[in-house]
Amino acid sequence: KIDNSYVLILGDPESPQISKDGDILLGGIFSFHSSWKDRQDTFTLNFREFQFAQAMLFAIGEINNSTDLLPGISLGYKMYDTCGSIARSVRVALALANGHETESAPSDEPCTRPAQVLAIMGETASSLCMAIATVIGPFHIPMISHFATCACLSDKTKYPSFLRTIPSDYYQSRALAQLVRHFGWTWVGAIRSNDDYGNNGMATFTETAQQLDICLEYSVAFFRTDPPKKIQKIIDIIRTSSSKVIVAFLSHMDMEVLIHELSKYNLTGYQWVGSEGWIFDSQTAERDIHHILDGAIGLSIPRAHVSGMREFILDVKPLNSSSSEIFTEFWETLFSCTFKRSTSSAGNQKECTGHEDVTGVRNSFTDMSLMPIFNNVYKGVYAVAHALHSILGCNETCNNKVHIDPFMGDEVYFNEYGDPAAKYEIINWQPTGNGVIEFVTVGLHDSSLPADRHVKKYLFSLNESQNIFLLFLMQVPVSVCSEKCPPGTRKVLQKGKPVCCYDCIRCAEGEISNVTDSITCIRCHPEFWSNDRKDACVKKEAEFLSYEEIMGALLSAAALFGACMTVVVALIFFKYRKTPIVRANNSELSFLLLFSLTLCFLCSLTFIGRPSEWSCMLRHTAFGITFVLCISCVLGKTIVVLMAFRATLPGSNVMKWFGTTQQRLSVVAFTLIQVLICIVWLTVSPPFPLKNLKEFKDKIILECALGSAVGFWAVLGYIGLLAMLCFLLAFLARKLPDNFNEAKFITFSMLIFCAVWITFIPAYVSSPGKFSVAVEIFAILASTFGLLICIFIPKCYIILLKPEKNTKKNMMGKVAPKYV
Repeated sequence: KIDNSYVLILGDPESPQISKDGDILLGGIFSFHSSWKDRQDTFTLNFREFQFAQAMLFAIGEINNSTDLLPGISLGYKMYDTCGSIARSVRVALALANGHETESAPSDEPCTRPAQVLAIMGETASSLCMAIATVIGPFHIPMISHFATCACLSDKTKYPSFLRTIPSDYYQSRALAQLVRHFGWTWVGAIRSNDDYGNNGMATFTETAQQLDICLEYSVAFFRTDPPKKIQKIIDIIRTSSSKVIVAFLSHMDMEVLIHELSKYNLTGYQWVGSEGWIFDSQTAERDIHHILDGAIGLSIPRAHVSGMREFILDVKPLNSSSSEIFTEFWETLFSCTFKRSTSSAGNQKECTGHEDVTGVRNSFTDMSLMPIFNNVYKGVYAVAHALHSILGCNETCNNKVHIDPFMGDEVYFNEYGDPAAKYEIINWQPTGNGVIEFVTVGLHDSSLPADRHVKKYLFSLNESQNIFLLFLMQVPVSVCSEKCPPGTRKVLQKGKPVCCYDCIRCAEGEISNVTDSITCIRCHPEFWSNDRKDACVKKEAEFLSYEEIMGALLSAAALFGACMTVVVALIFFKYRKTPIVRANNSELSFLLLFSLTLCFLCSLTFIGRPSEWSCMLRHTAFGITFVLCISCVLGKTIVVLMAFRATLPGSNVMKWFGTTQQRLSVVAFTLIQVLICIVWLTVSPPFPLKNLKEFKDKIILECALGSAVGFWAVLGYIGLLAMLCFLLAFLARKLPDNFNEAKFITFSMLIFCAVWITFIPAYVSSPGKFSVAVEIFAILASTFGLLICIFIPKCYIILLKPEKNTKKNMMGKVAPKYV
């Protein structure tokens, strides 16, 4: 009766296959047979499960013979066979809980009778353990499994009394994912048993794999009893896949079926990563005659040695009692013989004597590779014994001073979920010279380490001194969907594919990626630019018009040549200063004009070189002031020409209004206006050096910003205004009678000047970088050379080559202009 409900057991009462009375009974549930329809039908005996039962018997025998643990108390046992059936597992669990009664009659009295057994050892399979733990949970009977690893069994709300001496798959699955990531395998296939063990284990592996950027190309499930078509479909998936690594979360029985099918197609060349269900199973290795699994690597239960257990397991004898049917059957199966029960029972088989030599047999029963699992059974029995020892007190009969170490150095620990600490060995299948597979331990995993060491060791450590035999001898195989993206590229996911499948796109100009598998490209600082490989930012080249480059040197040479040429002209004029051609039209303005032209040539040099705060302010103001001084002098000379011819008219007295003093004042006045404009410009918003990062992507243009555009265009506009006025007056005076009418040359020079500066504006605006500076220098030099050549070279020609024309009479002709 459980929670006012009644448990009704129908059918024949269940009898244990192996039993022994004692003061305290322990239950054992094992799958001695691989199938069960009717006890009279034929079925296969499972030697592995018989070994587990032997390990339990060995531990109970040690405890009963011990004077330190449970002294004076004998442990008995009842072991049942589930045959791998969930239905039978439930029946035997209820038999262990309720006893042999076929029916529990309704009663108002509470059920106070204790269960038959105080603890149950087993089962091996996770699915069977789930069924059994669900049934016995309400009875609070502890169940300790030696091989059920499904993480689902850690749920104490569903399985409150379930414990185990093998780690949960929660830790194994995560460790497998980290093992795969350790070797750089990011593109893998996955196969799992279609049961609770495989499905739950693979679910945890998949979750961890996603966190570690591992992608599954496929994840398929199958069971050993599946129809051939379903298994064939899985084979086809493996054959057509591109991944070279397969993670197999399978039981050893499922793996044996899979190996058989893979061998038909000779599907070698894959790196297998296995769970503890098959990775250290020697029978699986023996059946792999086509070397499908050579080089496999995976996790296994740490190796163990229990003194005397091997000898006890092999020292099994058939018994002649009604409760020894399982031993008799075991003996007959082991030696392929039969005990004589009747005259016809033997048939064609040889007769068993009961004294056959077990050590001479080589099969799964004599194979001791599962000793770690035997040890788990052994530790489970001792854990129950110690718990009983503590509960019963043993105050009078127990010797508390004696240190009991029944686990040969192992510490049994159950956390709040009933799980022990996860400790695994990393096993590698290494073929020997004679073709036999050797299980070599190449690393360890221990989840009981502190959290910081978990991170440092990635939950496992590989033995660097131990060579790992992987698929391609000593070379680690590569299994990726896409190769790593080198520095200078970024990953772009392929549409409709997992995150491990991507294309490597080269970073754009001005962007870099300096790590492998970068998902983004980083834009360089504005003053830096990406190199050719796009993996580093390099400082942009600073560009400005310098004296060292050809263009700067040529412009500098032209400016110096113009200045020297102006000085030569000035020297010629100074030497012939008393000749009529020099004295004509105010020689003082001529020398002032030559001086201003020299300054115009020299001011162009301020535009060459690295811009600085002072050079930026100097270049524009010097240019503006010197050019206004130059144009003012030319304007003054033009006005003098007009006034001179006006003075020749009868009764004209205009020259007194524009004499030498007025000419000087006009030049000063015109120049002073430009000086005031420049002062206001420099005060309000002066030019300043600027790093132009927008003109070119891979260069920094060092230039002078105007500061105030109004100030700059006011300077140019004022120069243009004076030039247009000078051109207009010179144009009006071009036809005045004179053998040497200077107005003609001034008109031509101003025409050149205006043409140069009108074309300068669009050329300046459209020229990039330092070429805009070169255009401005060229405009300054062209207009200055135009003034120098048009106004002064004709006079120098007469002075030096035609001195006979440099006379007052020749200069006056028919109309005598008034000389000043």
